[in-house]
Amino acid sequence: MSSTPLRGDRFRPANRVAGQKQDVWTIINEAAIASPVQPIINMGQGFFGYNPPKFIIDAAKDALDKVDCNQYSPTKGRPRLKNAIARAYSPLFGRDIDPETEVTITTGANEGMLSAFMGFIEPGDEVVVFEPFFDQYISNIEMAGGVIRYVPLQPPKNGGTEVSSAGDWTVDTADIEKAFNSKTKMIVLNTPHNPVGKIFSKSELQGIGDLCTKHNLIILSDEVYDRLPFTPFTRVATLSPAIAARTLTVGSAGKNFYCTGWRVGYLIGPANLIHYVAAAHTRICFSSVSPLQEAAAVGFEKAEELGFWEQSRREMMGKVERFCAVFDELGIPYSKPEGGYFVLANLARVKLPDDYNFPAQVADRPRDFKLAWFLIMELGVAAIPPTEFYTPKNMWMAEDWLRFAVCKEDDVLEGAKERLRGLKKYMP
Repeated sequence: MSSTPLRGDRFRPANRVAGQKQDVWTIINEAAIASPVQPIINMGQGFFGYNPPKFIIDAAKDALDKVDCNQYSPTKGRPRLKNAIARAYSPLFGRDIDPETEVTITTGANEGMLSAFMGFIEPGDEVVVFEPFFDQYISNIEMAGGVIRYVPLQPPKNGGTEVSSAGDWTVDTADIEKAFNSKTKMIVLNTPHNPVGKIFSKSELQGIGDLCTKHNLIILSDEVYDRLPFTPFTRVATLSPAIAARTLTVGSAGKNFYCTGWRVGYLIGPANLIHYVAAAHTRICFSSVSPLQEAAAVGFEKAEELGFWEQSRREMMGKVERFCAVFDELGIPYSKPEGGYFVLANLARVKLPDDYNFPAQVADRPRDFKLAWFLIMELGVAAIPPTEFYTPKNMWMAEDWLRFAVCKEDDVLEGAKERLRGLKKYMP
C-alpha cells in the first residue's frame, strides 16, 4: 500500500481559468432566453446576419471534392492561401511580401493573436493594451503568463449630448509611454477599433510606432476590420522600416468574407517574428481547416476583380447610416464609426425605472449592463454593455453606452429600429 500522501483537490482548476466572473455573453444570452419579447433581435454579437458571397460559397463546396483539401494542411497554412494573401497585401504594404516566410495562417484571428502571445510573452513580461479592449486579448495574454498595462482611450467630452466621431476617442502618447517599463515587451493595437470604430490616424500611429522603436517593443496590430474603412486607413507596418521590423499584422478572412464561423485568420510580418508565431500555432492546434483555407484563397484571388471590397465597404456604410437614423430620430447621441461594423450609442437620457427588478448578476454591474438587460426584456433588442471591455477603474467612461452590431440584413435593422422607438417613454 502506497504511503504517498494524498494530494488535496485533484479537480481544482488551474488559476488561469479559475475564478472568472460570469461573462457578458452568458448574461446577454440568458436574458435573451428569458425575455417575454420574442424573437430577440440580436444586435449584440458581431456575427453576420447573411451569407458570404456566392463565389466564396462555391469555392468552399468545390474544395470539399478535392482529396487534399480534406486532409491536414501545412501548419503555416495552405500555399495557395498564403500566396493569395501575399499578392493581395503587397500593394497595400508597399513592398513584396514573401508568402513562405512572412505569412502564416491561423485558426481565426483570435488563435493567431494567442499564438503571437505564446510565441513571445514569458511569465512576467508586460503587454500594453488600450481600453476599451476586445475581451479575448486579456485572457490570451494571461494564458501566456503576461502582465497587462492598460491605457484608456478618452471618450469625446460631448459624447453624452451630441453625435460625435469615433475619431474623437483619443489617447496621448505621453500616457502610453508612462505605461512602459523594463518589463514591457509588446503593445496591442486595434484599428479599426472594436468596440469604438476608431481608425487611428497616421500621426497617432506614427507616434505609437516611434515609441515602440525607442523602447524596442513588438507591435501586434489587430486589423481584422481592415476592409471596412470609412475614412482614410493607415497600416502601422507601412510607416517606416524600423516600425515594420517590429510589427505583426493580424487579419481575418472570416471578417473579410462574412464567414466568422470558418475560423480562418492570418498574420503578416517579418520572417523572424512570423517564425515563432507559427511555432506556437503548431503546438496549439497544429493546422487550420483545409477546405475553408482553399475557399478563402479563392476569395482573395477574386475579390478585387469582382469589386467585392468596395461593395462590402459601401454596403456596411449604408447599414451604419440606416441603423443610426433611429438614434437621430430619438435624439440619442452616438459615436459615428470610422470603420468596422459596431456603433456605440450613449443612452444617458434613458431613465430606467427606479423599482425595476434586475437579477443579481446584473444588479451589481455598471449601468450599461442594466441598460442592456432592460432593452432585451422590455424591447427584445440585444446589445452589448461596453464596460465589459474596461478595467474596474475606468468602467465609468462607458457606463452610459451600448454597442450595436449592424452587420445584419436590412429588414433586421429596421425591426430593431422599430423596437428601439419604444425608448421614447423612458426619455424625459
